[in-house]
Amino acid sequence: MTSTETPPALYAAREPVFPRRVKGQFRNLKWVIMAVTLGIYYITPWIRWDRGPNLPDQAVLVDLAHRRFYFFMIEIWPHEFYFIAGLLIMAGLGLFLFTSALGRVWCGYACPQTVWTDLYILVERWVEGDRNARVRLWNQKWDLRKARLRMTKWALWLLIGLATGGAWIFYFTDAPTLLRDLLSGQAHPIAYLTMAILTATTFFFGGFAREQICIYACPWPRIQAAMIDEDTLVVAYREWRGEPRGKLKRGELDPAQGDCIDCMACVNVCPMGIDIRNGQQLECITCALCIDACDEVMDKIGKPRGLIGYMALKDEAAERAGGHPKNVWKHIFRPRTILYMVLWSSIGIGMLVALFLRSPIGVDVTPVRNPLYVTMADGSIRNTYEVRLRNKHGETLPFTISLAPDNPLELTLEGTDTAVVDVPADETRMQRVYVTAPAGSPAATEERTDIELIVEDRTNDERVNRSTVFHGKGN
Repeated sequence: MTSTETPPALYAAREPVFPRRVKGQFRNLKWVIMAVTLGIYYITPWIRWDRGPNLPDQAVLVDLAHRRFYFFMIEIWPHEFYFIAGLLIMAGLGLFLFTSALGRVWCGYACPQTVWTDLYILVERWVEGDRNARVRLWNQKWDLRKARLRMTKWALWLLIGLATGGAWIFYFTDAPTLLRDLLSGQAHPIAYLTMAILTATTFFFGGFAREQICIYACPWPRIQAAMIDEDTLVVAYREWRGEPRGKLKRGELDPAQGDCIDCMACVNVCPMGIDIRNGQQLECITCALCIDACDEVMDKIGKPRGLIGYMALKDEAAERAGGHPKNVWKHIFRPRTILYMVLWSSIGIGMLVALFLRSPIGVDVTPVRNPLYVTMADGSIRNTYEVRLRNKHGETLPFTISLAPDNPLELTLEGTDTAVVDVPADETRMQRVYVTAPAGSPAATEERTDIELIVEDRTNDERVNRSTVFHGKGN
């Protein structure tokens, strides 16, 4: 390149995309997924779940103040964060699985950016009309009608963004209480600030940025592109069948031309504004709306469907040579996807087993090491322990702390003359415990002795044993 040549731009100026309405099985599937995902997002904070008088009754709640995560009958404590980590790993493996089998199907159907953009486009179509009407409105000069339509559309977009931001913060506190505080102006400023930020980002991302987020901001197109291989099912154009393109002449097709009549229907319905006939592209989110549009045109001109369809690159070469494509299930169930499925299932099963086997009470024993032991006036040796008691029940429970019946050591609790500790519902209590060895006893003279603390829930007859070490003089 000479010094006089202009280097290519790294960012292409956005050209507005006005997708045309289309009907078909993939469009219907997108409607269903959009309705289900939005319904789950907006409705879930309002679902109630009775956990008892001392626990929150919101079915799904991220209680940051008390460091709890509630999901219907499941309660996750801070020390059980490995469940959350496991879910994140399963989400990643699930995305790998779907990508290796069906390409960027997550991006095309379930990604929040896609779902909300689809909703915003639907509102735009209701207010301004279908593609041709929106293009004309975009190109015309500003007048009263254009201003009215734009303000109406933006107002509806803003309400959707406000509902989106509001729904998000409802997951972190009691939804009815927070709604009342928001309307009365008594909510915490953080709640209003979070709603404002999420409203603005939803309004901008879904209404104006749209496909630009997928192209320039999201890392997943690059990651998923590296995961697609020749057996992955992707949306593709059958060039061998469609070329050479040609317009309809008096309602009849030229036998020398392909099935593609260059109607641009596939381009006009694409929310990314690309032409699938140019081959695989980073911008393609595999939403398959171009398949519905092309099939509709093929039906009108009396040609077989499938000029654009889901197929693997390996199948395209076979079809071009006159062969038959591999069965769809053989593309899906192959060693790579089976491996992802096994890993995903293994983690899920392991988490379920851990969830159902976990104890309803939690006990952690930590020896106090400064000092290791204290010599009492009568020559006995005393060790100190910090015992953390977790009550995972919905009511206050009495816990007893003791040693094995045949243990000659003496156990006492700080602050009480009994061995019983009351732990409030769904809370943690730290209790200091003293263990004393009589003067001259083996535990007092030896350097260390293994002991076992026994914690019992006297109400539910649940018991937990924790091993620890008693330190003696060692002489």
